Amino acid sequence: MIVLSILIPAALALSLIGLFAFIWALGSSQFEDLEGAAERILLPDNYNSK
Repeated sequence: MIVLSILIPAALALSLIGLFAFIWALGSSQFEDLEGAAERILLPDNYNSK
C-alpha cells in the first residue's frame, strides 16, 4: 500500500506536467503548420538557398 501512495501522486504529477506542456504547445502555435514539416522533408537540402 505504501507503493500506491507514491505511484498515484507521481502519476498525477506527470499527467499534469503533460497537460501543461500540451496547453503551452497550443498557445505558442506549435500546431499551426502541420503540412509544412511533412513537405519540407521531401525537398532537397539546397531548395531555399539561392
